Amino acid sequence: MTNDNRTRAPKVSIIIPSYNTAHLIGTCLDSVFSQDYQDFEAIVVNDGSPDTLKLEEALRPYREKIVYIVQANKRAAGARNTAIGKARGEFLAFLDSDDSWVPDHLATQMAMFEHDPSLDFVYADAELVSDNPRRKTFMEKCPSLGKATFEALAVERCQIPVSTVVARKSAIVKAGLFDEALVRCDDYDMWLRTAFSGAKIGYGHKTQARLYLGRPDSLGLPGAKMKEAYWSILEKAVRTLPLSPAQAKLVKNRIAEVKAESLMEEGKQALRNKNFAEARRLFEDANRHVHRSKLTLAIRGLQLAPNSASKAFALWTRIRRRQTS
Repeated sequence: MTNDNRTRAPKVSIIIPSYNTAHLIGTCLDSVFSQDYQDFEAIVVNDGSPDTLKLEEALRPYREKIVYIVQANKRAAGARNTAIGKARGEFLAFLDSDDSWVPDHLATQMAMFEHDPSLDFVYADAELVSDNPRRKTFMEKCPSLGKATFEALAVERCQIPVSTVVARKSAIVKAGLFDEALVRCDDYDMWLRTAFSGAKIGYGHKTQARLYLGRPDSLGLPGAKMKEAYWSILEKAVRTLPLSPAQAKLVKNRIAEVKAESLMEEGKQALRNKNFAEARRLFEDANRHVHRSKLTLAIRGLQLAPNSASKAFALWTRIRRRQTS
């Protein structure tokens, strides 16, 4: 089912998947139609959302200005692919329906392509919106250092917030579109493959979007599940991409690191639950992936004095969190 008002082909197609965001879609679309750059079409995909009645009511003021598609749930990757299939623009701009843009976002990103026509893909910084009164930006938490190559993305030296990305449609199609089998982090997988396929990626340091972190059902939640998604995507890269020996070694090393980090997160949760035997097992498993002196001390302490080791490790992790926040 579509509501598809088409005249001439726009320069940019804006890709907006929606699932359970009826209460946020108005803010999202207001930011779209307030853009300084206006040569675009906005494609909203209702991805089998349980709030369809509320969503369509929220969309009523915009229906003459958007391409609206309803489909059975295929998750974010499937919704994005559906929109890309309908997109007429040379460029794709990605915007999750719980996020929004600053007014000069498209103008700024398109100016980067004009300045350097060899670019295939650009991204920017974004403000993180949550209940925390001290607002941070995405790059304060996840800095992008140097060029966003395949190698930099694989080790997360560069990280890319999806709602800031503008890319040539041809680059996304060449890389194979989004992987609809992935439950989480399909955007990370897409950027990895896009970079590997030879896309030249540019980064603008301005804060161009607002990323809303308040949804309890968000697939972008942190923790062990996210780390598991990252390492599974990296394992997929090893299986499916013709990596050079150096690239394969780098990715395999990163897989080991991420697995260790995931096991450490689970181990810390076991400590909080005073399940010392399980915490020790998880830390030992983490240490098999990546040997770290602090883990070795924690394991030894759990053997000798579990409760004291638990308190010491908890203190150390709190100190580390303050140092990196």
